[in-house]
Amino acid sequence: MPKEELDPDAARVCEMIVAANRPPLETLTPAQAREAYLATRRALQPDPEPVADVADLQAAGPAGPISLRLYRGNGVERGKLQPALVFIHGGGWVIGDLESHDQACRALANAARCVIIAVDYRLAPEHKFPAAVEDAIAATRWVADNAQSLGIDAGRLAVGGDSAGGNLAAVVSLDARDRAGPPLVFQLLIYPGTDMQMNRPSHSRHADQLPLRRATMQWFVGHYLRDGNDEIDWRASPLRAGDFRNLPPALVVTAGFDPLCDEGEAYAGALSGAGVPVMHKRFDGQIHGFFNMGRIVADAGRLAALAGSALKDAFKTA
Repeated sequence: MPKEELDPDAARVCEMIVAANRPPLETLTPAQAREAYLATRRALQPDPEPVADVADLQAAGPAGPISLRLYRGNGVERGKLQPALVFIHGGGWVIGDLESHDQACRALANAARCVIIAVDYRLAPEHKFPAAVEDAIAATRWVADNAQSLGIDAGRLAVGGDSAGGNLAAVVSLDARDRAGPPLVFQLLIYPGTDMQMNRPSHSRHADQLPLRRATMQWFVGHYLRDGNDEIDWRASPLRAGDFRNLPPALVVTAGFDPLCDEGEAYAGALSGAGVPVMHKRFDGQIHGFFNMGRIVADAGRLAALAGSALKDAFKTA
């Protein structure tokens, strides 16, 4: 079996990270890490795509209002209820916000010809687990409850996210099934974290692979979780949920040079084994976070197109 090779675009990103000589995230305070993360946008993300509408909203949350941002994709008809994706951003539950994933949400809104509602959940360590889970669930329920006034068809509602956001989207889907939540029609899980014990082979195989090294992942999890008991709580580690039947169909995306690769693929397998329709796409030569690197990484655009197509199909059959 030939040895996998790093995609040339991904290799260029890694070279840029080394050349920038910035301190590793795990050596920074959370506040410093948030600033550093936003600073990478200009270098790695393409210019934001124009969309038909953008509006800032607030949902009622368990600890106060949750900021949301609505995107209406180009060509999405006004005056008619439209399908929507609740999008939960990545960033290890510690960094990231509505701005860090603005370009990704615009690209998805246009590719899927739908409405995107981005969620600005509470971040750790100021707000430890399960604060982010509670906000993601509350925001999804609020969107469903207010669908008509938002111009959304509550019968064609999906949930998704990247990395930590993929983790939260998977948990939202499990919660919706078990607690009479919104009838979600699809889950978009982009290189999701699914097992906080981080003991799968890819965590060792890619322990030093930029931009998400094992030490960085440990830093994220250490800030997010309250103690070791949280690692085996299915709301932190959805792979430990036990029952994956009757969950929404899914697109699970993994990256070959990502420490989270094996747990993402294990989650796709758990869904498929329980009879859930799953499309799993592994971008073999890619690194964690590549969806937000479209200025350099061509696969970011390919992922947007793939996700858009999968969402269109799910909304069509709902």
